[in-house]
Amino acid sequence: MKALFSLLLLVFSLPSTAEQLKRFGDLEVHYSSFASTFLTPDIASHYKIQRSRYGALVNISVFDTSKEGKPAVSAQLTGTARNILGQQKTLTFREIKEGKSIYSIAQFKHTNDETLDFKINIFYNGKKETLTFKQTFFVDK
Repeated sequence: MKALFSLLLLVFSLPSTAEQLKRFGDLEVHYSSFASTFLTPDIASHYKIQRSRYGALVNISVFDTSKEGKPAVSAQLTGTARNILGQQKTLTFREIKEGKSIYSIAQFKHTNDETLDFKINIFYNGKKETLTFKQTFFVDK
């Protein structure tokens, strides 16, 4: 739990990876994307995340606002990231559960100064919602 808390504290405290959220009815979706090198080697190793100058992650948490305490819920996620040339990367999400917290992360590669359009499909309780956002990534030097 301490390692996950450290991971999330690091991710959500960085100005360039400010947390973003979108609401879909009773669902509240928190999302961020950041370079894998923002993670310490220990945290990356603990969660089996490969650190790379050309690597990044998408982190998504889904909450059900219709339930007492707005609990995190387990949702099925699929997604893609498309660059300006139309090249598409498929995002494969894996779920991390720690206590009552649930996070879905997907790793992907990028080039320097690459802008990606993300399309994330969120399946929960028989419904499908689609989250879209755009972000530019840079290679760490």
